[in-house]
Amino acid sequence: MKKHLITGITLLVLVCSCGGNKEKDPEEQDEKVTEVEDDKPVEVKVKRLEYEDFGYELISNGTIAAMQKAGLKFQSQEIIQKIHVKNGQAVSKGQKIAELNRFKLETALKQAEEALERAHLDLQDVLIGQGYAITDSANIPADVMRIAKIRSNYEQSRTNYAVAQYNLDAATLYAPFAGVVANLTAKEFNQPDNDVFCIIIDNRSPEAVFNILENELPLTNLNDKVIVSPFSQPDYAVEGRISEINPMIDKNGMARIKAVLHNKDNKFYEGMNVKIRVQRLLGKQLIIPKSALVLRTNRKVVFTLKDGRANWVYVETAQENSTSFVITDGLHEGDNIIYEGNINLAHESPVELRTKN
Repeated sequence: MKKHLITGITLLVLVCSCGGNKEKDPEEQDEKVTEVEDDKPVEVKVKRLEYEDFGYELISNGTIAAMQKAGLKFQSQEIIQKIHVKNGQAVSKGQKIAELNRFKLETALKQAEEALERAHLDLQDVLIGQGYAITDSANIPADVMRIAKIRSNYEQSRTNYAVAQYNLDAATLYAPFAGVVANLTAKEFNQPDNDVFCIIIDNRSPEAVFNILENELPLTNLNDKVIVSPFSQPDYAVEGRISEINPMIDKNGMARIKAVLHNKDNKFYEGMNVKIRVQRLLGKQLIIPKSALVLRTNRKVVFTLKDGRANWVYVETAQENSTSFVITDGLHEGDNIIYEGNINLAHESPVELRTKN
């Protein structure tokens, strides 16, 4: 009996010993790991809050129009002898574009010149019959000279000569200003169409044409800065200045605005659709990047950095543009605001400054 009692006690001791070495509950381990991970500082980017010039923005869509655009057209329907340019080619002012066959036009000018000389002789005969010499035109009464020119067909002949000379001169097209060639479809050795032969576009300083609402007019002034981006290249943008405000409101309650751009990279073309942001400086304001603002319980919150921890601050905002908010309450000049890495932060979360981009 005693032997059995000792064996039972031994088994109980062994069971207890095994129970003491049993692995911990996985849930308890996860909680401890989580606690450790929660204590790990979050990398953030910080910006010192200062008063800066704030640009209020109006957003609109528009199109590009050339500052200068000319449609060139032949005045005669002779055969095209030579085309000197092609679409997209840059041309300088006065450069030859194309020319017609000149044979018929030169012949017509010579015939008109001969007709004018005959009319001049006829005019002399009429004046001599009236007792005047054409060399003494200053002493010829105006009504006598007028009748003499009608009888000799002099004025008609002089007009025909001027038209023939004009047609010959117009047989060659020249660029009226520096620009690029567009819409050239004609071919050599064919007659030109009745439509425009080609268009010369000055694309160096095009205009962005757009509309704004009537109630936005008070916020728009001449020389205000605009930022223009093509729909096809949203990451590319150039600056411009408002050059014209049409003082008329259309039936849709819109006003037409023009802004001049500097097309330094030649990425804006006639008729291109663009996005336009009109910016107007509203003076010095406390400005934060839009990424610094987060919502907590449907309220606006900004985290500031203080003693290595994120400090939760409720804020009030006023105007905004595409990149920034104006702060009216909650923050002060000199605060270090967290604008990156703040999405999942909580109040007094440990943070550290990010050293790499």
